[in-house]
Amino acid sequence: MLNFLSRRTMKGEKVGLSTNLKASLSIGSVVLILIRLFQFVMGLVVIGLYAQDLDKARKAHKYTDSKWVYAVFCGAFGALMSLIFMMPLIKSWMFFAADVLAFFFYMVLFGIFGKMYIKEDAEGDKGIIRMKNAVWVDLTNMVLWIGTAIYGAFVFWKARKARTTFTSRASAHA
Repeated sequence: MLNFLSRRTMKGEKVGLSTNLKASLSIGSVVLILIRLFQFVMGLVVIGLYAQDLDKARKAHKYTDSKWVYAVFCGAFGALMSLIFMMPLIKSWMFFAADVLAFFFYMVLFGIFGKMYIKEDAEGDKGIIRMKNAVWVDLTNMVLWIGTAIYGAFVFWKARKARTTFTSRASAHA
């Protein structure tokens, strides 16, 4: 009579954080979490690469260049958004517009610093070599964010067309 209190019956009806987490994690979501982790790390790399010059300017009591401030903003935005979207219970594909926005930010950043440093001859200057490498980090971020934006838009479109009980388009159960 009180079998429902034991662990061997009604197991499927016990819903908790662990069962919900297991149900929401698939191979695709694990891959997406790993990509988000890489986006987070790359955002921190962008902050580290560009903030060095801002710190040098601050210590020398010179003005801060808005291009470098924008670069640090892009890194911070990317790192924060990827950190939020890494949480497994958040369906990040629903917010694919944020991925598009991050892609746009990195595209502008790549355009600004690419024009400044891609054709620049470093001649052994470590600062220019660092900035040339930073341009390719910006490009990598740009590719990562457009990839997650395209994936999110695809899943969003697919989910909109899905049959559900609430839209009365569900298939009938016998």
